[in-house]
Amino acid sequence: MKICCIGAGYVGGPTMAMIASKCPHIQVAVVDINQERIDAWNSDTLPIYEPGLHEIVQGARGENLYFSTEVDRYIQESEVIFISVNTPTKEYGSGLGQAADLRFVEACARKIAEISTTPKIIVEKSTVPVRTAEMVQTILKSTSPETPHQVVSNPEFLAEGTAITDLLDPDRVLIGGETTVGGKKAVEKVVEIYSNWVAKDRIITTNLWSSELSKLTANAFLAQRISSINAISALCEETGAHVDEVARAIGTDSRIGPKFLKSSVGFGGSCFQKDILNLCYLCRYFRLPEVAEYWEQVIHMNEYQKERFVRRILEAMFNTVSGKKIAILGFAFKKDTNDTRESPAIAICRRLLEEKATLAIYDPKVSKQAIINSLNLPDEQIDSIQFCESAMEACDQSHCIAVLTEWDEFREINFESVYQSMIKPAILFDGRNLLDLEKIKAIGFNAKGIGVG
Repeated sequence: MKICCIGAGYVGGPTMAMIASKCPHIQVAVVDINQERIDAWNSDTLPIYEPGLHEIVQGARGENLYFSTEVDRYIQESEVIFISVNTPTKEYGSGLGQAADLRFVEACARKIAEISTTPKIIVEKSTVPVRTAEMVQTILKSTSPETPHQVVSNPEFLAEGTAITDLLDPDRVLIGGETTVGGKKAVEKVVEIYSNWVAKDRIITTNLWSSELSKLTANAFLAQRISSINAISALCEETGAHVDEVARAIGTDSRIGPKFLKSSVGFGGSCFQKDILNLCYLCRYFRLPEVAEYWEQVIHMNEYQKERFVRRILEAMFNTVSGKKIAILGFAFKKDTNDTRESPAIAICRRLLEEKATLAIYDPKVSKQAIINSLNLPDEQIDSIQFCESAMEACDQSHCIAVLTEWDEFREINFESVYQSMIKPAILFDGRNLLDLEKIKAIGFNAKGIGVG
């Protein structure tokens, strides 16, 4: 079998690398029109950081795994084609700010229809709104009606930072297709790929629409849990309760469970906010405004948590940070990834710069240019940022430390030395509940954290 994936991003690259690793009898090609990105995949410095990914790519690349810009060639050669392109929130026109922008998915469908002379199984790997497959089918049938293509939905459920583990041992693999004879055969073909290493009882098959909607629903439920515990963290601070103790108490209830009950400065990443906004748009499109308002509140709570974090910094620093140096430890939206999309650090850094603070930013995997691109600031504000090579450099002569990503190395910092290098009173905000604040306070810090201090 030959398969290809259009899109060499956070989903396409790792997923295809794992398929190639586990299925040496399958030729796997990852294609993209971005030459720079393909060159990075073919180098020793991959375009994304994910623990374990480099070893998997190195083991299969050049054997049965290929990264190429020859899009037409590999579409023509392949029996199964995964679409794993970006589906950002629309920034224009109808659905502005909520609906998914499907222009890249549409472009892929048109390219496949144009190039293909034999039947293909097209697999939606991108996160898409329900009934997107209908659009893909319409393009295929109208462009090449004589060729019986099939469309299958196979949403990804990877968590950045643990993507390789999630691929190796997934909770489930979801595959949806049409209930026709051809649709069922296409689903079985995709099931056959994953069955090389995933137990059959973890492979769930559904109809197309259930598969597409399940991805949005899963992310909405997970984000809802984070916003729920963050809302309780605000109440904990006012009442003297400890949010970690509350989370532990309710997490032991088997009906609730302990996962995604860690209070923090807010959720980020490429999926949660985008998928909830998409869900809200769908609800309004189908005339369910009350349902849309319910899910929008999850986003509102996430924005509130970030703003509350900034307000607490201001209050602790005599209501002004003008001219003061604030160390920002961590810029990625979570540890073990270099992804900054929707990272809470973006909004917090922008707000602190609005308040005329000077920032010293350190993240072990996010580059200076990636930080600049994410912040999208005028040059005069960029001049107020120091990009550091270590946590100690960022903290030196700072007035305040804000921990915004839960990198393990931040647990190992010698805060006694850090305290001696800071401007007093030295303040530490643990936005990720990463540190033992009682020990930090014993050193002399005025230490606070969301739901802790």
